[in-house]
Amino acid sequence: MTLTELEDITIVAAPAEPAPTTAEAPAASGGTDLPPEDRGETGPRRDLRRTSAEDRFNLWGSLLSAAALALLLFGWFTPLTGQVGWAIVAYLIFIGLYALLVALRSTREDVADRVMTVLFVSAGVLLLAALVFVVLFALARGWAAVQHLNFFTQTMKFAGPLDPLSDGGILHAIVGTLIQIGIALAITIPLGIATAVFLNEVGGRFARFVRTIADAMTALPSIVAGLFVYSAIIVFITHQRSGFAASLAISVMMLPIIIRASDVVLRLVAQNLREASYALGTTRWRTVWHVVLPTARSGLVTAVILGTARGIGETSPVLLTSGITAEMNIDPFNGPMISLPLQVFDFVKSPEPNMIARGFGAAAVLILLVLALFFVARLIGGKAPGQLSDRGRRRAAAASRRDAERIASQPSVDSPTSVDTPTSTDSPTPEDNS
Repeated sequence: MTLTELEDITIVAAPAEPAPTTAEAPAASGGTDLPPEDRGETGPRRDLRRTSAEDRFNLWGSLLSAAALALLLFGWFTPLTGQVGWAIVAYLIFIGLYALLVALRSTREDVADRVMTVLFVSAGVLLLAALVFVVLFALARGWAAVQHLNFFTQTMKFAGPLDPLSDGGILHAIVGTLIQIGIALAITIPLGIATAVFLNEVGGRFARFVRTIADAMTALPSIVAGLFVYSAIIVFITHQRSGFAASLAISVMMLPIIIRASDVVLRLVAQNLREASYALGTTRWRTVWHVVLPTARSGLVTAVILGTARGIGETSPVLLTSGITAEMNIDPFNGPMISLPLQVFDFVKSPEPNMIARGFGAAAVLILLVLALFFVARLIGGKAPGQLSDRGRRRAAAASRRDAERIASQPSVDSPTSVDTPTSTDSPTPEDNS
């Protein structure tokens, strides 16, 4: 090819490729891989807070159909009998019919979602129904005794098994329960929470050993705790049954529950909160006191509630360590002191109808007392982390006012003046330099 032919060739540049858009940019280049704009039709958005007419029809239709089919099975087609069996069969039929109705117009994922929702709601309703049944059954059986005012204001000192319900009461058992559980809480709350803080903030081999022992003690039989306190405290030290010995036995049962529950709650506190506190120059224990414990406050209250529920209903350790009495005793260190669970046991073992009614009445009072304690505990520690109470907001506002007054009372700081520079008259002249 000659030089003339080379000059006749026109060099044509290749067309530049368009730069990839944001949606087409590869993920490896560091951009965001966005989905295409035209993604086709999307299904209707489901509102999880409301139920449609179709959902209500599927639910109630399958429920009524299951009840009708169970009645036919138990009354006409099969020799099945029993109310419990009818309820179980009706529930199983209800689950099957509900899944079938939902599958007619929904996908497989929707069927699984609706069926699991029904199972979870059924579990909650069953638990609530069991609790309500226990409370109402105790109130119904003990209403003959509860309706008398003397049941709450008198003791059984001058009342016997054959006396009417208008005589005698359980005031001594209520006072004894409050004293014993109060002493037990005073022992277990600081000791249990301090042990949980040690397990999380200090750790080490000894912490693993303590956690193992706490796990093992959660399954400790209550009678063993009573025998331990009886042999170690009553036989060798006090030589008499007392409310304080019963409180120690209750503490042995409550302590592992509070330790393990508090340990789990403190583990849930985010580590970056601790690191932020350390970055401000504070110490470990100030971090625990001002950051970790306030953040886990509601969970620690739940741990205390679980421990209280375990200890307040114990009967066998109280029977071994405090004894039974029909009189009022407010001294936990001298003489026997009865509690409500032990009083219930003493009442219901009698064959007299009035004593049995007093026993169920005492059981109802115990349930209501536990619910009242739980309500008070929720009021104390039920606020979310960082949410101040009314008293805390007033203290924060007062501190802000004090800071504003302190800042306003300080003298104003003038702006720094410039450094004096030599004026034209003070500047050296050429003659001076020479």
